[in-house]
This record gives sequence, C-alpha cells and structure tokens, in this order.
Amino acid sequence: MSKLTVNLVEPVFTTTYRVIYGDTDAAGVVYNANYLRYFEIGRTEMMRAWAMPYSAIEELGCVLPVAESYLRFKAPAAYDDLLTIATSLVEVSRVSCRFHYAISRSGEGERSILLAKGFTVHACVNRQGKLTPFPEVVLAKIEAILEKGAASQQNG
Repeated sequence: MSKLTVNLVEPVFTTTYRVIYGDTDAAGVVYNANYLRYFEIGRTEMMRAWAMPYSAIEELGCVLPVAESYLRFKAPAAYDDLLTIATSLVEVSRVSCRFHYAISRSGEGERSILLAKGFTVHACVNRQGKLTPFPEVVLAKIEAILEKGAASQQNG
C-alpha cells in the first residue's frame, strides 16, 4: 500500500458538521486548512465514542500530536453545507497510530459527493515531547477498534 493511499476500513465512525461562515475564504468556499480541523473533529469524536476522550489520554501523561498528514481535495464545500466526516483507525504501533478520513456532503437526491480525503499519523509523546509508548489502557482501547474491524471482515 502506498503511504498516500487513503481507504477507510471497518469500523467507520461518522459524525456531521455544519460549515460556519468563518470557515470560508474570500471565494466563498471552505478554506483549505479547515479540512484538517474537520479531520480532528472526526478523530476526537471517534476516540470519545469508541476508546476514551483525548482529555483522559492527556491525564495519563501523553499527547498525540500530528506527525504526518495528507489531504486530497475533490470538490469544494461552502457556507451552511452539512458535512459528513467518516473516520477510521487503520494502523497502531506501540508509539503511533494512523487515521483515514473522507469528508462528503449530500448531493441531489441521496447521492453523496466526496469533498476531501486524507490521513493523519499521530505520535505518542510525553509532556517533555519525547516519543513514548502508549499507556497500556490506551493501547488496549485503540487496538480493540482495529480488532472490531478485523472481526467484521472475517464475519462479512
């Protein structure tokens, strides 16, 4: 798999976000950097729902900064669009994890229009900024997400 390949894998978490006026640029479309914020919304809501809130991870003495990101634009979003942010966890190691994203909006009828896709890779670091293994409780919870996906593929 190419490092720039972006495929959602099961389980896929979805959440929605309504574009606010402040997200748009002078051309009336969502400013490009805001898509990384949308990735963050998808990721943090997925972690809150399926693992633990980021605040709980931080209480354990580590943070998960973005170490790498990739974003591919397919179509623009505009003010008041209701976006669907699909997020999947695709890879976990002792010290990092990788999430994939697809952002879309409803088109005419029931058709969905892909607006952007991409990924982020996060390193686990301590408060001093040094790479550190995930705390066992965090690693167990995020590995459980991957196992849930593997189990659904076996049963599918």
